[in-house]
Amino acid sequence: MRSSNDGNSNLDSRFSQTLKNVQGMLKGRSIPGKVLLTRRSPAEEASLQEHSPTFHRSFSENDAGTSNRTDTSKEQDDVWTAKKPNSSSIANKLKPSPPSIEVSSGEVQKSSVGARATDSARVMKFTKELSGATVMLDKLRELAWSGVPPYMRPEVWRLLLGYAPSNSDRREVVLRRKRLEYFECVAQFYDIPDSERSDDEVNMLRQISVDCPRTVPDVTFFQQPQVQKSLERILYTWAIRHPASGYVQGINDLATPFLIVFLSEHLEGDIDSWSISDLPLEKIFDVEADCYWCLSKLLDGMQDHYTFAQPGIQRLVFRLKELVRRIDESISVHMEEQGLEFLQFAFRWFNCLLIREIPFNLVTRLWDTYLAEGDALPDFLIYIFASFLLTWSDKLQKLDFQELVMFLQHLPTNNWTDQELEMVLSRAYMWHSMFNNSPSHLAS
Repeated sequence: MRSSNDGNSNLDSRFSQTLKNVQGMLKGRSIPGKVLLTRRSPAEEASLQEHSPTFHRSFSENDAGTSNRTDTSKEQDDVWTAKKPNSSSIANKLKPSPPSIEVSSGEVQKSSVGARATDSARVMKFTKELSGATVMLDKLRELAWSGVPPYMRPEVWRLLLGYAPSNSDRREVVLRRKRLEYFECVAQFYDIPDSERSDDEVNMLRQISVDCPRTVPDVTFFQQPQVQKSLERILYTWAIRHPASGYVQGINDLATPFLIVFLSEHLEGDIDSWSISDLPLEKIFDVEADCYWCLSKLLDGMQDHYTFAQPGIQRLVFRLKELVRRIDESISVHMEEQGLEFLQFAFRWFNCLLIREIPFNLVTRLWDTYLAEGDALPDFLIYIFASFLLTWSDKLQKLDFQELVMFLQHLPTNNWTDQELEMVLSRAYMWHSMFNNSPSHLAS
């Protein structure tokens, strides 16, 4: 049997070699297999921002609050009911329309002005994949893992989640049909008086209406009553159609990246200047439908994360603890000595997929990698969260129990940029390559 010192020496050697590979990747070289992250040049970043909403978030500690359905909400319900598409507009949705215009070479050139040739070539690869008669999803996932150009993100996300078909000839018809189906569900389940709901449904709707104002409280856009009403419709309709789990707090956070990305097709500029009321009701309806179906696709791959007692999350938290112990035994021992359980901080990470832990402007970039992982996402989350936690390994080992709890609840990520997030993802990929095919290393 190997001594622990030999094992640690081997692990350190493998870690050092893999780290050199990652560092090589960050300088422009690539690692065979999955495409990793490259740092964007300032010029490319600026040009991409032309096609992307700008986020400003001040990190308040407002994680809670209470509210009830008010008369204002009732008035908004009446407006929605009065203005929602009638039967003739629904019929029009099913009529074929010209296919959406693909990204022009001019747009691509504009997005890449001043960027390195390799970055420009990568944008062209996205354009090539999206313009084909049939999108090769494996290739698209490989490209998307390293980040998606913001103006391509809505289309790419719909494809990665399997909401939009890879066949371009069928895409418009399928989206029209799915959007209509969502509208019919809203009419059947949401646009009814409380007297027609069961007690459980009334309580669930009340909880959702309380949670919507708490959702991303530091981004002013989400404080707009109409935005909260859209979230409420999406979440309640999803919960009614998924009775095995129903609504679980945290799912409200998971809807927000989809809402921002699909609204970005219709609203421009700084997100703080966005007003959802500037859009026609039919556009709002389409955005809601896309959010609903993409949220459904995402949660289909992690159903036991949101059923009773959330066993899927508990299982992943245990695996995270084991992985951290193998990577950095000193921090693992310190946390055990202080009596800190991983469930005390990591449960929220898995429940909300880090949305509450990092600046909101980085969330969509992080989710490019999430969605590119596809069905493998739950397993890969373990490596992302281990990398995230061990960012502060040295700091954490100097803290006692109370300080650990406070630190992990208010992580110093306010000023994080793409660079910090990329390092987290790079380490996660590295450790996944080292451990995932050697499960015995993680056996307790």
